[in-house]
Amino acid sequence: MRVSVPTIPYTITTPGATKRTISPSAAVDRIADFLAPGNVTLLTGAGVSVASGIRAYRGKDGRYMNPNYQPIFYHELTDESAKGFAFRKRYWLRSYLGYPPVRDALPNTSHYALAALQFTSHIPHLITQNVDGLHHKTITHLWEPHRIQEHILELHGTLHRVHCKRGHVVRRDVFQDWLSTSNPQWKVFVDNLEKTGQKPRTNPDGDVELEGVSYADFVVPECPECMLEGERNSFHKPEVIFFGESIPARIKDRSFYDIERSDRVFVVGTTLATYSAFRLVKRALELRKPVLLLNVGPTRADELPGVEKLEVSISLVLRDAVRALLGSRASQNSTIVHLLQSGIHQPPPEDHRVISNETSTCIKEK
Repeated sequence: MRVSVPTIPYTITTPGATKRTISPSAAVDRIADFLAPGNVTLLTGAGVSVASGIRAYRGKDGRYMNPNYQPIFYHELTDESAKGFAFRKRYWLRSYLGYPPVRDALPNTSHYALAALQFTSHIPHLITQNVDGLHHKTITHLWEPHRIQEHILELHGTLHRVHCKRGHVVRRDVFQDWLSTSNPQWKVFVDNLEKTGQKPRTNPDGDVELEGVSYADFVVPECPECMLEGERNSFHKPEVIFFGESIPARIKDRSFYDIERSDRVFVVGTTLATYSAFRLVKRALELRKPVLLLNVGPTRADELPGVEKLEVSISLVLRDAVRALLGSRASQNSTIVHLLQSGIHQPPPEDHRVISNETSTCIKEK
């Protein structure tokens, strides 16, 4: 079975998209004007979370920032053979190391600016490709869980829940504790990383880069609920859509519905390399809805007539655009004031390290 990692052309030279490299002040005005009519569906990608310290898959040229990136595909993870068992060990060791930085990440200024527009109902529907849960973190203090579910759709799932093959669901934090208990030597290694402030090079899906590290001794724990039912089962999967995996019909239908019931679509921080997101933009254009794309670097939608693109940094303009749109409410409404004063700006450093044989020697010696 052959499955390709979604990508976009390295160079896109087409007259299709209206590409505008403009000043930040002009971008602020254009974004505010576009959002002013309201009933906007927002589609976000990994670029929104970069200022939270979560590295994007692709750089400004549209290519993978790690040219040796090798994700685990769905058919590999779910293989029932010994080979699949080995793939699951590989995945969960990498995820065990990569999850803490994602778990501990904080929403940035752009997350909070977008939350302000959710609060004012300018953006009633948000579709995110991100699995980090940061859009949820920005608004949990304002909305009940059921309302969040109604207004935020996680197109590619979430890292924060895990389910076994037989359907038992557990929070990722709990599963992280299971992994720690089953692998005390790796627990010491992770604790040392956190104590020293060192962070491995982590992808947006919580997958960490490892070089020359053995997975053979890593233990994936058995599901305790299955054991209570007299079954042995160590087959676990995060509630994330893997490369090569189909999006559930209910999620696909909901994503199209959120596009169809909007009056316009705002696309932020994504190359739209995955078809599940790209087809939503195509659907909006089919329905003749205005589409504004805010992203630095080439995207898959650059060939589509009808897409207006602004080439400017998200964190440079988004909060000011919201202030311009909301006018006096941005300084007089206490909730909006709080949202527009909140958020970090801590992009990941270029020297996040790759864990290799040398950095994990302590594991092998124990």
